[in-house]
Amino acid sequence: MTDSAGTPADPDLPAGDTPQGRSQEEPGATDSKEEPEPGAVPENDAPQDSGDEGEAGAREDSEGDGGDGDQHGSDGKSAAGAQIWADHPKDGSASRRKRPWLRWAALGASFLVMISAGAGWWLYKKLDGNITTDTSAAAELKVYEKERPTPVVMDAQNILLIGSDSRSGDNREYGRDDGGSQRSDTTILLHLAADRKSATAVSLPRDLMVEVPKCRTGDDKETREQFTQFNSAFELGGTACTIRTVERLTGIRIDHHMVVDFNGFKDMVDAVDGVEICLKEPIDDKDARLELPAGRQTLNGEEALGYVRARKTLGDGSDTERMERQQRFLGALVNKMQSNGVLLNPTRLYPVLDAATKSLTTDPGLDSLRDLYDLVRSMRDVPTDQVQFLTVPRQPYRQNVNRDELVEPDASELFKQLREDKPVAVVPADELKEKEEEKERAQDEKPDDAGSDSESPTPTPTYSGSSAADDLCEQ
Repeated sequence: MTDSAGTPADPDLPAGDTPQGRSQEEPGATDSKEEPEPGAVPENDAPQDSGDEGEAGAREDSEGDGGDGDQHGSDGKSAAGAQIWADHPKDGSASRRKRPWLRWAALGASFLVMISAGAGWWLYKKLDGNITTDTSAAAELKVYEKERPTPVVMDAQNILLIGSDSRSGDNREYGRDDGGSQRSDTTILLHLAADRKSATAVSLPRDLMVEVPKCRTGDDKETREQFTQFNSAFELGGTACTIRTVERLTGIRIDHHMVVDFNGFKDMVDAVDGVEICLKEPIDDKDARLELPAGRQTLNGEEALGYVRARKTLGDGSDTERMERQQRFLGALVNKMQSNGVLLNPTRLYPVLDAATKSLTTDPGLDSLRDLYDLVRSMRDVPTDQVQFLTVPRQPYRQNVNRDELVEPDASELFKQLREDKPVAVVPADELKEKEEEKERAQDEKPDDAGSDSESPTPTPTYSGSSAADDLCEQ
């Protein structure tokens, strides 16, 4: 009879002479019986049922069939000598006992995966729903599309960040609400290099005198083109009017925009557990609701908002100094987020995103959490010393010292560098002043016959500013 689990027994070999294993075979033997595969059990020895019935059936087969019965010795070894009957499981009960636990473990793992996926989806939808989409600005910009600049470097991104000074809603505690009117308290043009190895944030003074184009108002009226201070564009025609004013001023195509209110800024600072600064003198500003001692300290959200908004009681009280303070603080905030791994840690990133999205109004191209995440992810590898902040070159306006005007050709050169995605050199103000003094001394010492400056290449302009790597306590 042929054994389905191995080769048939050789009838020419006496039962007592059957080899017991390969180790007993003579070297070079060619007629030895092929050994059963490991774990294979001859058919007559295989358990026919579970428990004692399997053993009984095996004994009956051995006693009833002389040919096959001779293949077993008294110690239970098969004729092939490869297996002992006791070595084989008598039934499948052991494996069956494990299967329910495996099934429960699989069900439990599946349940946890479903719960995690559901929680992740809920968090995603919550953050995504926080963002407000500004469709009206997109519609108006489309109307004036022919007037807008053409992008020069396609992979570079230019984002206009607008800090609203509205006192309506939750912001009414920061001042009087003049019928819901608002102006852009802070406006920053953020340029992200095409290779995402640098980011340049240029502050546009709110008191800068500029040409504001004709814009549509909220009640669908059209304003006249006028030469006025920059932040009035937001009051006249909202975000779209501000964007068109910036594009006319700089020649740079604005790809996206974000409007952030006071509470959003506060909550973001609180989400990173505050930002450290250093004060040379104590601050007591009732208008900014700020009272701080001198020295190194960490500001919470409320204190940080007062710090970046304070004007009259800090320094010379100018908007210029306030913008520089805002830039340094934003740099410290970026540094805190990168150095503490906030951008790489979903648990720590969630509160920041929640705070940001709750107070964020964006164009349709940035109105989803995925769009914002892609933007943040593209910036997280930018070295902090390459995240630079500066103010557009300006000086007091000739007809009103309380207003600003651009310094030319410096401002035009800066805008050209950003348009063409070229590096912008930024150094601290005192260092820039030293360089300018050295340059003036060199010009004074230069012989009259040394030739004109036009014979030498024009050096790359350097601007006064700071980077996210700067320590506020070393300013």
